[in-house]
Amino acid sequence: EENGHQNKRLKSDADEEDAEDQNKKSPKRKIVLLMAYSGKGYHGMQRNVGSSQFKTIEDDLVSALVQSGCIPENHGEDMKKMSFQRCARTDKGVSAAGQIVSLKVRLIDDILEKINNYLPSHIRILGLKRVTGGFNSKNKCDARTYSYMLPTFAFAHKDHEVQEELYRLDRETLERVNKLLACYKGTHNFHNFTSQKGPRDPSAKRYIMEMYCGEPFVRENMEFAVIKVKGQSFMMHQIRKMIGLVIAIVKGYAAESIMERSWGEEKVDVPKAPGLGLVLEKVHFEKYNRRFGNDGLHEPLEWTEEEEKIAIFKEQYIYPTIINTEREEKSMANWLSTLPIHDFNSTAVEMQTNNKNSKKSSDLEASDGCGDDSD
Repeated sequence: EENGHQNKRLKSDADEEDAEDQNKKSPKRKIVLLMAYSGKGYHGMQRNVGSSQFKTIEDDLVSALVQSGCIPENHGEDMKKMSFQRCARTDKGVSAAGQIVSLKVRLIDDILEKINNYLPSHIRILGLKRVTGGFNSKNKCDARTYSYMLPTFAFAHKDHEVQEELYRLDRETLERVNKLLACYKGTHNFHNFTSQKGPRDPSAKRYIMEMYCGEPFVRENMEFAVIKVKGQSFMMHQIRKMIGLVIAIVKGYAAESIMERSWGEEKVDVPKAPGLGLVLEKVHFEKYNRRFGNDGLHEPLEWTEEEEKIAIFKEQYIYPTIINTEREEKSMANWLSTLPIHDFNSTAVEMQTNNKNSKKSSDLEASDGCGDDSD
């Protein structure tokens, strides 16, 4: 009997040693993962621990990391333990072709293949790179590039009768769209393009590097175009509102002067285009690459080798989802029908009256010791 106990003890000791050896073989390292996903059916990227009702991309990612043996189970429950950070927090329904997350994992053999085995086909890890121990994908990111794919009938003037499938964007309208999109370049106060930020909040100022609409193309008898925007960082709904306002102007619902007005202090009614066509294309780490990219220990965070995989993923999962959903659910057509409800013509005098009234109420609130958080 004693021998039996001793054998069991020796066996459990050996098992523990094996596990320890395995962990020594694959110590935890700081890495970044290049992710692509179709966001349809998900409530955005960011995980809400304890809320299983709204499924997010990170729920599926964390589950795959645990099942593949890259992270212990308790790290999935408390993501701080693996120093997890996403580069951009994409909203509900938004897709990504070049999302980056940074985290500490065990560098197991065939790591990408193993993680992907536990992910649905519309979420893929396309690349992995080792980074410095203190790397944080959100803070180290200099800029983000998004694209927005939309059917071109969105730019048809409201007074023209349009058959959606037959509409084709003419050169003159495309030039006007690009002239308006170029107005966003530089630094502006975008408080009207998000919620919960007042006109004097310094963080409402954002820097846009480029914004333009590419040549239209036909898919399944419908013409589409892709708008690209590169900026330092974006606030919630900012890009969708930037595009929504340009559509409202081109369609003839709003005057061009509304753009200048929207960067001023007064409240302007800015419509928000549907989330469906928005894709996080690429995140940029120029400063990090200059400092660590050629130090002999770390690779630059560039993904030229993965570009073909990214292009294939977009063709297989992102574009078909946008096109089919647009055709079936008519998200752009339905949204366009709401544009007449917006009030684009409030005069400065009306605005001043409203501002005075809101100032009075905020003064009253201030005297109660309450801050004015209204947007």
